[in-house]
Amino acid sequence: MSLLGSIKKVDDFTWEIPPDAQEGMLVPGVVFGDRALLEKADRDNALQQVINVACLPGIVKASLAMPDIHWGYGFPIGGVAATGAADGVISPGGVGYDISCGVRLIKTSLTHTEAAGRLRETIDLLNVSVPKGLGTKGRLRLERREVERMMSRGAAALVASGIGWEEDLEAMEENGCYAGADPGKVSDKAVARGREQVGTLGSGNHFLEIQVVDEAGPLAEKLGIFEGQVVVMVHSGSRGLGHQVCTDYIEVMGAALPRYGYRLPDRQLVCAPVQSREGRDYLAAMACAANFAMCNREAITHWVRECFERVFGTGARKLGMELLYDVSHNLAKAEVHEVDGKPASLMVHRKGATRAFPGSRPEVAERFAQTGQPVIIPGDMGSYSFVLVGTEEALRKSFGSTCHGAGRAMSRKAAKKLVRGEELRERLESRGIMVRSGHLAGFAEEAPEAYKDVQEVVEICEGAGLSRKVARMRPLAVMKG
Repeated sequence: MSLLGSIKKVDDFTWEIPPDAQEGMLVPGVVFGDRALLEKADRDNALQQVINVACLPGIVKASLAMPDIHWGYGFPIGGVAATGAADGVISPGGVGYDISCGVRLIKTSLTHTEAAGRLRETIDLLNVSVPKGLGTKGRLRLERREVERMMSRGAAALVASGIGWEEDLEAMEENGCYAGADPGKVSDKAVARGREQVGTLGSGNHFLEIQVVDEAGPLAEKLGIFEGQVVVMVHSGSRGLGHQVCTDYIEVMGAALPRYGYRLPDRQLVCAPVQSREGRDYLAAMACAANFAMCNREAITHWVRECFERVFGTGARKLGMELLYDVSHNLAKAEVHEVDGKPASLMVHRKGATRAFPGSRPEVAERFAQTGQPVIIPGDMGSYSFVLVGTEEALRKSFGSTCHGAGRAMSRKAAKKLVRGEELRERLESRGIMVRSGHLAGFAEEAPEAYKDVQEVVEICEGAGLSRKVARMRPLAVMKG
């Protein structure tokens, strides 16, 4: 049944589902989008998931959805919800299976004109240097104690071993290490699944792209971005380790659910009090998976820098290969936000949504005080990606959150029926986009037509005040699992 009749327009970019739309709602649902995006979200049941999330015990202000919203496990992808840290719940479905799936952007000092003749050689070398694909093993062979060190210390553990740069840490959310990690709360099975996957891209919507900046706004210079610049975007997560952590704790919380007496509209919203044993254990394991994910992206960055050094015959530092930023879009975080005019300690779930803080927040590194925290937004492999920055208005409207990408417009199954991998590759190559893919059937699942228009999504976020646009990039070479 369509829910569009119950939605009220607040302004050109904001829509509200009132709390009387369904029994059990504790707060309204708020969707940032336009009418066309609402209709898509209604068709794939994502609006119903916004309503369901509004029933979570301890939720405050609203159940929020970004314009890239689509159906997910329990929470919609593009969903944001904050619960009270003292009396609210933590829900693994509000984080997702790929814990700390995230994106980073590596800058270079190269212009497209300077690099164009060597890009084919570069993507070919990356294709053999960065492991990709479902279940792929990485180049690092780690003992359990080494994995535990990464889970505890985050990217600093890799940097200490000579993989990555010390200055990368300041350009990462939480300086590359989420607090509260306890490897003792991660199962042996999760460790075994992740032990050989550090520095691997994975499959699905994960990718590595060489891009060129084709639009740069007024803030770009402050972030070291310029028109014509070659950059590299990496999108990957916590691989099998994070997936298993989610699986384990959905089972743990499901078993504990009768004890807490919660009445949930969807069992996929299984949850536990933030302060309960189950809640604390999950958060400790989730932090481990997040730290593992940042190590994964840092190792990939190391391989990327090595490849550029080999192709261009000079050091990565001379090539200006600094990390702009690394940000996650699948996490729950303890944050303080204003609720009813007073500061409140909250557990903010962001699933397929990105933190977008202004420079005034203490969590944001000093180097971004004048711009706001960078937000890296990938689009589809046939269009554009963006760099945004966070805003003060986002704090008031969305707990400092914005979109995470374009958002799917059709299922993977539907995309495979519509597009053949070989045809898609030929189409992209004819447009000057070099493609390296290990699995053409999976490649077809990620066809541009399977996604919403990322420019429209970004413009809605900017119009709603959730983030500001800094730069736009288009793909030159794409590598997928």
